[in-house]
Amino acid sequence: MLRNKEFRQFTLVFTLIAAITVVLGFTINTAAGILAAVSAAAFGTAFFTFTKARYKSIARISDQIDQVLHNADNLYIGESDEGELSILHSEITKMTLRIREQNDALKKEKEHLADSLADIAHQLRTPLTSVNLILSLLANNPDKNQRQAFLRETEELLLQMDWLLTSLLKLSRLDAGIVVFQSEPIDVSSLIAAALRPLLIPIELHKIDVQIDAPQGLMIPGDSGWLAEAIQNILKNCMDSIDGINRTDQINKSTGENGKIEILCSDNPLFTEITIHDSGAGFKTDDLPYLFDRFYRGKNQSTTGYGIGLALCKMIITRQGGTITAKNHPQGGAIFALRFPK
Repeated sequence: MLRNKEFRQFTLVFTLIAAITVVLGFTINTAAGILAAVSAAAFGTAFFTFTKARYKSIARISDQIDQVLHNADNLYIGESDEGELSILHSEITKMTLRIREQNDALKKEKEHLADSLADIAHQLRTPLTSVNLILSLLANNPDKNQRQAFLRETEELLLQMDWLLTSLLKLSRLDAGIVVFQSEPIDVSSLIAAALRPLLIPIELHKIDVQIDAPQGLMIPGDSGWLAEAIQNILKNCMDSIDGINRTDQINKSTGENGKIEILCSDNPLFTEITIHDSGAGFKTDDLPYLFDRFYRGKNQSTTGYGIGLALCKMIITRQGGTITAKNHPQGGAIFALRFPK
C-alpha cells in the first residue's frame, strides 16, 4: 500500500491531524487527550484494515488479469459483495470472456489458414507436375502433331492454374471482408444473360441446349458483377457434368454431349428464386452435405476439380442475403436453387 502515492499522502495528513488533535486534547485535560489518542488510533486501524482488504482484492484482480494476458486456462474471477469492486469484477469477467472468444476465433482462423495453405499448395502442385512432365515429353518428341497436342494440353493446364489462383484470391478477399457488395436493383434476365455470355462458345461446341424461363421485369437486389460470377460458376459446373467431365467442384461422370440446362425464375411475396437444372448424373448421396465446402472434391479420388467454384458461389450469394442449395432432381441430374428474400 505504501507504494501508492495517494495512500502515503493520506497517511501523512491523517497522522498530522491526529497528532494535532491529541496535543489539543491533552492541552484541555488528560482525559480529552487520551480520548483523542484512542479515537485516532481506532480510526487509523479501521481505515488501515479496510484499505488493506481492498488492496488485496485489487491485487487479486491484477493477478487474474495477468493470467489472462498469459493465456491461462480455467481462469475464474470470483464474485464479490455489491460495490465498486463488484462492478470491477463484472467488467473484468466480461473482458475475460471476450478475450477468450477472440483467442479461440484466432486459433481456429490460424488452423484454417494453415489447412488452406496446404490445400492450395496441393492444388497447384498437381497441374505444375503435369506441366513439367509435358514439357519434358515435348522436348524429346520430334512429331509435330504430338507436339501441338502437348502444347494445347499445357495451355489448358495453365488456364486452369490461372482460374485457380484468381478464385483463391477472390476467396481470400471475401474472407478478409474487404469486398464491398453493391446493393442495387438487378434485372434477372440481364443477370442470367451476363452469366451466360462468356460460356456461349463452349455451350455451342458441346451442343448443350440452354432453356431460360425468366419473366420480364423480375428484379432482385444485389451486386450484378458478383452475382453473375456466382451463377456462371454454377453453369460451368452443370456443363462439366453434361460434357462427361467430372464436376468442376464435385463428383460424377455423366451422360455425354447434347445435354440440357434449364434455368427457371419465379417470384412470390417472400423471395425470388432462380433454379438451374442440368441433365447430368447428379451427385452422390454421400457428397450432398459437403457440396459447398471449400476444397471438397467428393469421395471419388479421380475427380479433377479443385473444390472452389461452389464454395465461392455460396459465399457470394450468402454475403448478399441470399441462399443456395443443391440436390439431385427427381427426374435426373442436379438442381441448384438460389433464393433472394424480398
